Amino acid sequence: MTKNISLATTLAATFTLVSALLPSLSSAAETENDRWNLADLYATQDAWEFDSQQLEKQLKEFSACQGKLGESVKRFKSCLDLNADMVKRFVRLSSYASQSRDQDTGATLGQDLSQRADILAVKLDEATSFIRPEILKLGANKVTHFINQDKTLQQYRHFMDGILRTAPHTLDASGESLVANFGSATNAGQSVYTTLSNADMPWPTVKLSDGTEVKLDQAAYTKYRAADNRADRKIVFDAFWGKWKEFERTYGVTFYEQLKKESVYTKVRHYPDSLTRALDGNNLPPAVYNMLIEQTHANLPTLHRYFKLRAKMLGVTDLHYYDIYPPIVSSNLKYPVEQGKELMLAAVQPLGSDYVAAMQNGLQHRWMDVYPRPHKLSGAYMNGAVYDVHPYLLLNYNDDYESISTLAHEWGHAMHSYLANKAQPYINADYPTFTAEIASTTNEVFMLDHMLKIAKNDDEKLLYLGSALENLRGTFFRQAMFADFERTVHAKVDKGESLTGEDITKIYTDILKRYHGDAEGVMKIDDLYGIEWAYIPHFYNQFYVFQYATSIAAGSMFAGQILSHPNDKAVRENYLNVLRSGGSADPYDVVKAAGVDLASPAPYQAIFARMNSIMDQIEAIQKKR
Repeated sequence: MTKNISLATTLAATFTLVSALLPSLSSAAETENDRWNLADLYATQDAWEFDSQQLEKQLKEFSACQGKLGESVKRFKSCLDLNADMVKRFVRLSSYASQSRDQDTGATLGQDLSQRADILAVKLDEATSFIRPEILKLGANKVTHFINQDKTLQQYRHFMDGILRTAPHTLDASGESLVANFGSATNAGQSVYTTLSNADMPWPTVKLSDGTEVKLDQAAYTKYRAADNRADRKIVFDAFWGKWKEFERTYGVTFYEQLKKESVYTKVRHYPDSLTRALDGNNLPPAVYNMLIEQTHANLPTLHRYFKLRAKMLGVTDLHYYDIYPPIVSSNLKYPVEQGKELMLAAVQPLGSDYVAAMQNGLQHRWMDVYPRPHKLSGAYMNGAVYDVHPYLLLNYNDDYESISTLAHEWGHAMHSYLANKAQPYINADYPTFTAEIASTTNEVFMLDHMLKIAKNDDEKLLYLGSALENLRGTFFRQAMFADFERTVHAKVDKGESLTGEDITKIYTDILKRYHGDAEGVMKIDDLYGIEWAYIPHFYNQFYVFQYATSIAAGSMFAGQILSHPNDKAVRENYLNVLRSGGSADPYDVVKAAGVDLASPAPYQAIFARMNSIMDQIEAIQKKR
């Protein structure tokens, strides 16, 4: 959910903190207090209209800054301040519009406001596009001189450093203009993927063991891949992936075009490879990415141990890929949202009374839209980008344990934004994806620790442990596997190699088999399922998903330190300062300064230790039985 002060992004980028896709079912228990209060953003639509007009006026006023940033310190400051205020106003407008739409996707008002906010985004991008090239033209010496002359400009230092650092990779004005013009015409790969995968795919229909006929679109696949009946799971996998296999050639062309585009931009901007270029946006050392994959490879026995445990708990002797989604522990336990709130507040006590009080305040003042209902957006997200209001959380709570886990996860994000917004000026408050998942995953560790302490019996403990175990498999190992695949295919295209759909499937299948222990007899991966790469939309947002794995590793390490030293305020504050830092410094440096070096093995070893500890506890319970 990064903001760029010179290039305003739509709120779709703000809402990247999606944790789960939950069904949109209505809830009879819903009251006004279970809905978020958008009036905190704008009391009326007229207020939104007025603010929109104010932004239009500011855009006209800002045009006078073009070509004048270096005129004087006063002009430099006034233009940067105006730019920051415009972006802040736009984010508030866009948040209101997007969240109006998300709470009722069938309502005309939300759709209309969202479209108008998109138009404002384009205008803002156009109006501010000169900032970066002008700053580069001014040069580091003059910019530093300006900042040193006026201490109120210190808040812009990190932003300026980010621009100036990329000078060797920035073209002259005509070159940048050419790249920008081509940029609008080179998104065909992602567009074709989206259209084919969501609108044009001729989904297969299958008959399940109970006679039910199911049209296997993406939502149905997600539901039925976890079916209790093993034969049904195989039917679902074979039909679904068989249909994707029919389009292997098309998806190959589409993805290869995406890879070539990224490779061309890499060469044009004088980077050694696409990975380095992608990481340079947040000044991340490639050593972080490579260490993640290196450590994952070295610790695949931990993942394989999990698969063996899964096979045992499912009662199968020949584990297949279609056995990966059924829960290893099922439960009918219900956790109403009020109970979920109480459990979460108790779980985060190790983070101190101020943290708990701030969370409690948000729970009492309608920061959340809690329940699913017709036309409400599915899934869960947190939007903390509205700087001078408060975070907003969208949930689809359905009273099961996963809902509690999602509640704690999203409130981790909310508290991250709350603390960063409180501690930083607007320009430095928003944090990049690299640190975004740390607070959420840390909260999940606290929640598991608390639930195990209060569990009434071994059945409850197994539920909590099993859920945490599968989350680690999906959030760490699966994302690391995706990162491994991305690094491999981008490197091939950077070297000038061609790739067909069949070639890409072969690469993905080999990696899939390695991670799941096919050669060792841990899990059988049918070659057909190697087409899964074509299903993953994240691959069109290059080198993105690895940050989920690095964040959960850091979160596990921080949580372990805090739980091991419950009375050490310094340990707690060390972690909270990461959250308070927002985007005020390079994210790798922020985390490293707190004692977690994600270019070293330590944080990854922490997550493997956590996973093995969970499996130890499960096996101890099984042994008692």
